[in-house]
Amino acid sequence: VASLLLVGARASILVGVIAVGIGLVVGTALGLLAAARRGWVEEAIMRFADFSLAFPAILSAIMMTAVFGAGIVNAIVAIGIYNIPTFARITRASANAIWSREYIAAARACGKGPLAITLQHVLPNISAVLIVQITIRFAIAILAEAALSYLGLGTQPPQPSWGRMLSEAQTLMFQQPLLAVFPGMAIAFAVLGLNLLGDGLRDLLDPRLARAR
Repeated sequence: VASLLLVGARASILVGVIAVGIGLVVGTALGLLAAARRGWVEEAIMRFADFSLAFPAILSAIMMTAVFGAGIVNAIVAIGIYNIPTFARITRASANAIWSREYIAAARACGKGPLAITLQHVLPNISAVLIVQITIRFAIAILAEAALSYLGLGTQPPQPSWGRMLSEAQTLMFQQPLLAVFPGMAIAFAVLGLNLLGDGLRDLLDPRLARAR
């Protein structure tokens, strides 16, 4: 059981890193574009985000599985697509607050274009928000992967997975209940630890909380 837990952690971390990476890169780019361009570009991106949020990760994975078959790759893509609108909305909201600052007006007066302002001023000032969000979405990705594997849509045999360990242990609940306890604890501790890490990073990186300390 310990060996399965250790190898299953590798699959959960892989799914979390790649899926969150997809959401971070694509969602942040869309959010920065929406904040920089405004107008119909911002409206189109935000409506796309709203439409994407109507399809949660598990539902997206079920649809992709029906077309391409079950597997960890489809689970990663589904969770990554689910992360895109979240990062896009958070980035756009944070970037809009930065675009209204006086130093952005000064940068415009110096002749800097939207791309230079975005890369030199906006993105560095919203990085703390994105870092905190990464830890939170990482925890959600691990939870989603476990749920998909429990349903048979995620990691496939013979690759171990925490979710599939739970699924296989339910037939032995009355004979060996610890077979379900250990993977459940692994999922709970991983999600709890990442959420606590996100709270700690928020307290550390937020200048308002730093001044209060």
